[in-house]
Amino acid sequence: MGLSILGIFHTVIGVIAIVAAIISYIRYGKINLAGKTGKTYFYFTIFTSLTSLGLLKHGFNPGHIFAIFIVVLVTVAYYLHAKKQENKRSRYFENFLLSFSFFLSWVPTVNETFTRVPIGHPLAAGPADPLIAKTLFLLLMLFIIGSVLQFRKQRSINKAV
Repeated sequence: MGLSILGIFHTVIGVIAIVAAIISYIRYGKINLAGKTGKTYFYFTIFTSLTSLGLLKHGFNPGHIFAIFIVVLVTVAYYLHAKKQENKRSRYFENFLLSFSFFLSWVPTVNETFTRVPIGHPLAAGPADPLIAKTLFLLLMLFIIGSVLQFRKQRSINKAV
């Protein structure tokens, strides 16, 4: 697959971040920064995004811009979680920012995975392959549906408090 040591490290910590987020979604219906899985997602996403900046096989590319944007999203979400606990509206933004960061993480992940796996006969020929577009569209729909459900759940939590 032609991965450098940094590429292997980046991939491993990225998979850990994704798994942590999925577990958090299953447990809490969101990426919960108060729980171990949410904290794992936060830190490993930061590390994954930062290590991606050192992966320059094709030079600085849109994936690097995604990485910087993801760092900003999770950092703002963490700030809202840590400093704005009493503000009910902050929970909406926190949830959205974390979910959006998770969705954006899938864009380069799908592209890189589908153009590399299986070795020798990748699923997609390149970033413009229809399979990548269809997969990202499906993930976008899941993100939108999930965001609406999170909003509704947070609204009921806020009303109950």
